[in-house]
Amino acid sequence: MGGRMTSFVVHQMTSCMETYTIPQNINAVYVQATSFPNGVMAAHKQLHAKVAAGNGRRFFGISYPNEKGGIIYKAAANELHPGEAGELGLETFTIRKGDYISEVLTDWCTQEGKIKDIFQQLLQHAKVARDGYCLEEYINDRDVRLMVTLG
Repeated sequence: MGGRMTSFVVHQMTSCMETYTIPQNINAVYVQATSFPNGVMAAHKQLHAKVAAGNGRRFFGISYPNEKGGIIYKAAANELHPGEAGELGLETFTIRKGDYISEVLTDWCTQEGKIKDIFQQLLQHAKVARDGYCLEEYINDRDVRLMVTLG
């Protein structure tokens, strides 16, 4: 990413759900939660202790089912330059470019329980990719865009 700003395309679907396009792959560094949902906050705290905000840094949550029916969760941030993951001692994940069904949750800290409900609604979309994942993009301290990969 190198600090370049990228544009995103939003297509309105309903009053809440919309198609959101990520125009290019995003290389991300991450800390995997030890459990879901209990380990999510700790993973984000570990990530924030290693990566600084600012300079175009974006923060994400990435989740998908494992083979045992549980959830794998990764607290992630975009890699600002090639090799940053190695410098920080973190693993990488590529957030795929393409279309996502999405909804923005405002003031998410006071409505944290709604995240699960919105993801369940998004996963009902007819075109959800079978090999996709759930993606949270923290827009600012209050708002989060919740997305599910479309196929």
